[in-house]
Amino acid sequence: MAFDVVMPQMGESIAEATILKWHKQPGDAVAKDETLYEISTDKVDAEIPAPAAGTLLEILVEVNKTVPVGSVVARIGAAGEKAAGGSSAAPAPAAAAPASVAASAPLAASTHPMAVEDDNSLEGRLKSKSSPLVREMAKQHGVDLKQVQGTGISGRVTKTDMETYLAKGGAIAPVLAGAHDPSASTMGLTPAISVPPAPSVPAFAPGERVKVEAMTRMRKIIADNMVASKRVSPHVYTVFEIDMTNVARLRTRHKKAFEEQFGTKLSFMPFIMMAACKALRAYPAVNASVDGDNIVYKQDINLGIAVSLDWGLIVPVLKGADMMNLGGLARGLNDLAERARSKKLKPDETSGSTFTITNPGVYGDTFGLPIINQPNVAIQGVGNIVKRPVVVTGPDGTDFIAIRQIMFSSLGFDHRLVDGATADLFMSVIKKEIETSTFGLE
Repeated sequence: MAFDVVMPQMGESIAEATILKWHKQPGDAVAKDETLYEISTDKVDAEIPAPAAGTLLEILVEVNKTVPVGSVVARIGAAGEKAAGGSSAAPAPAAAAPASVAASAPLAASTHPMAVEDDNSLEGRLKSKSSPLVREMAKQHGVDLKQVQGTGISGRVTKTDMETYLAKGGAIAPVLAGAHDPSASTMGLTPAISVPPAPSVPAFAPGERVKVEAMTRMRKIIADNMVASKRVSPHVYTVFEIDMTNVARLRTRHKKAFEEQFGTKLSFMPFIMMAACKALRAYPAVNASVDGDNIVYKQDINLGIAVSLDWGLIVPVLKGADMMNLGGLARGLNDLAERARSKKLKPDETSGSTFTITNPGVYGDTFGLPIINQPNVAIQGVGNIVKRPVVVTGPDGTDFIAIRQIMFSSLGFDHRLVDGATADLFMSVIKKEIETSTFGLE
């Protein structure tokens, strides 16, 4: 008998997925656990292995089509066997998520729960388990998702549905902190009002020579998450000049022995990560999240590290980073980056970050001003390391010019929670640690 291949469940809140590519065509032989097709969801991209060996009899869901989890997407059987008739995408029991996945969104939108009834049925998940972006939009505007007419699969509320609902005046205006307090007027605070969306401007004029192609699913998710983060968090930036000469010398002196001991290369990033962990312990407000009127202080330090891919960006997460030595950080970082680029990450390795570091410096960037990875309240940008002439003060107090390896590093922070003084003190810890610590190597 033919074996049904079903769309797997890639996470608790994921109710649908899009077929990106079929690696086999009808009539092709398929080995068990061989990559059969690729999918994309709101959170992850994944290569899905064949659940059984045989011949691919038929493909029921074409590329770029989105279907609910549990839907039959293909059938595998014996060579020469004819495919059974029936619905091309009938729901079936949801399959367990495969171990190998890679995140498709570098900056996951905040996942605050909305006031919706808990319904674990397939239809209930499709209706209420909207994307993180949609839930964040609903939270910010005080919208009950049950009141929004959904046009997605099984009535699932989409981003377009939310925008349409808000444009029609369905939003409940959020109230600024202090707006209910008579003393708020002294702070310039007034009740927030619903602002209609600005009219869209055509991207090109009639007759203009252009090439138009549809955004990939990953590009759409990145775009949505970037806009959501800028909408939610008032971004402020501070930039520090950091002398990396100490780290450069340590790295040169211990690189060979380090690789022999830990079996991995030693880059500059583990030093920066270790310094960031110390700063996060010193200033817990930077290792926190905002939940309505509450501050959620994270007791663990989970570092999200942005990784550039040929097809976009992802942010794998190194859990418990503050409990690792330099070798553990280097191994963890290199392992996550390698598996991210080969789509071998596990689902929980792309979520749960408490602080994020991104390194545009590898492309020659002096420093970057990255967007905060929600629900984090800060993100560190690492610039290029360049030899520069700087004024150095010797032990006897004499100033002289020396060639030093200098890096500019930025901190983007959410001003709802992190003030400028806290951000600067946080970066001061990182600067001092990098410039003076031996990081356990000596």
